[in-house]
Amino acid sequence: MAGAARRIGAETSATRARIVEATVELIRDEGYAAASTRRVAARAGLKPSLVHYYFPTTDDLLLEVCRQGAADSDRMIDSALASDDPVRALWRFFVDTSRTAMSLEFMALANHRPPVREAMAQHSVAMRARQVELLGHLLGDRMKALEGFDPAGLALILAGIGRCIVMEKSLGVEEGHDQARAIVESWLDRLVPPA
Repeated sequence: MAGAARRIGAETSATRARIVEATVELIRDEGYAAASTRRVAARAGLKPSLVHYYFPTTDDLLLEVCRQGAADSDRMIDSALASDDPVRALWRFFVDTSRTAMSLEFMALANHRPPVREAMAQHSVAMRARQVELLGHLLGDRMKALEGFDPAGLALILAGIGRCIVMEKSLGVEEGHDQARAIVESWLDRLVPPA
């Protein structure tokens, strides 16, 4: 005889939102390893069984935190891409240190939780495709005139240099950051002369 399907709490529940927020706070304040069911429940002022009611497994909870973090990033990137100077706005997004702690925790989490790694990879691929499409649309002819420039490469360079600056800054390392920023900004000036 098959067991009855386990009931899971509604996605629109205020209690569910409190659980997710408590998890985000724990990860931000103490690292992803602190986000146990008991610690999340204590932070949210709930019983551990209620956390499991909404999130049957820890991976379910961590995936929701990851999904919400990705949605926040999507909103910021959408805002950058809709600005008057989307290329430079995208660059500013990549070097924004306001999300450093959570970004580093998500990367560490992805190393240890395959479902989170898969979700982050899928999101990254989709976001990169959007960035490449936009850069190709905005800079196509100008990019062709500059040997070696291409939308996918430029998107990766902006993201990679930006993330390196953000991660190193969180360690207190800043050697070469101003020079790297100047190089990127000179490339952008060649591609999109400032208004």
